[in-house]
Amino acid sequence: MLSIPNFADRLCGEIKQKKSILCCGLDPQLRYMPPHLVKEAVGRFGRSFQAIRWLFAEFNRKIIDAVADFVVCVKPQRAFYEAYGSDGDQAFVETVRYARGHGLLVIEDAKRNDGGDTADAYADGHIGEVPFFSPNDKEGVTILGRAESPTRVDCMTITPYIGEDCVVRFVARVKEFGTGIFVVTKTSFKPNSAVEQLWMFDKNSRLWQAVANMVQQWGEGTEGACGLRNVGVVMGATYPGDAVIMRQILPNSIFLIPGYGGQGASADDAVVGIREEGFGGIINNSRNLTYAWQNKKGAHQCESEKFDEAARLQAIDDRDALAEACKRAGKWPF
Repeated sequence: MLSIPNFADRLCGEIKQKKSILCCGLDPQLRYMPPHLVKEAVGRFGRSFQAIRWLFAEFNRKIIDAVADFVVCVKPQRAFYEAYGSDGDQAFVETVRYARGHGLLVIEDAKRNDGGDTADAYADGHIGEVPFFSPNDKEGVTILGRAESPTRVDCMTITPYIGEDCVVRFVARVKEFGTGIFVVTKTSFKPNSAVEQLWMFDKNSRLWQAVANMVQQWGEGTEGACGLRNVGVVMGATYPGDAVIMRQILPNSIFLIPGYGGQGASADDAVVGIREEGFGGIINNSRNLTYAWQNKKGAHQCESEKFDEAARLQAIDDRDALAEACKRAGKWPF
């Protein structure tokens, strides 16, 4: 069991305090930005990548202010930031800092992997500590110290297909620093990944089930005081039948559950993998939440100047819908 403050225990505490299992995805895209913010960004910085940096960070700040009381974590998808180079990366760093300032856990959806020193570098930079100049070395070159990277988050997603040499390096940081990982195992896309659905040689299970069994092994020794492990899986809400199997394989793992909202999964679908005591999973909503102001099928469509209020109302709706679904399933003791 991890004796240090760790992701699983902190997440359980947030769920219990806020009576919520909702995660807010922060996936800024220029085509969805409120026009008045775009105008302000260009007015400040011209048509530049610096304007993108300000725009994305400001949009995220407003969303975080609006939803922080109703979500237990935020999940920035790194692709939307790093597409804009250093300015996009800086918007990501500013977003992480701002979310933490609101007491929110941050899950970086980065899906990193690789082996050897490269996997170590990813693990160090995202959920560990990076080699740095030592204060004990006057020359600054011969003795290495350690420092927390500006891109350090509480938890991140990784892909497992390089195998043991990749994953165990991330698990080592989980055990040392109390951070977490979600291993991409069963995604929410429809049609589902042809790779995940491959039959194993015995024809008795799919590849995603074999990965889940590996996660069960990799996660040993990462339990928090709550009994849940800091090595979890991605389990798409769009496949509720498979969530039952996933929970049988991984009784003590946390599920990161995408697919609710925009991809069509209902609240009842999304909570299938939640454990009986109400823990064990967080349900992500990204576009339908943060861009609720322009969702013509939603209840909170409004002028762009009120985009943050629309997000707040949608977050409340989502929190309550998921809680009610858990109650119907007998999984809500709060």
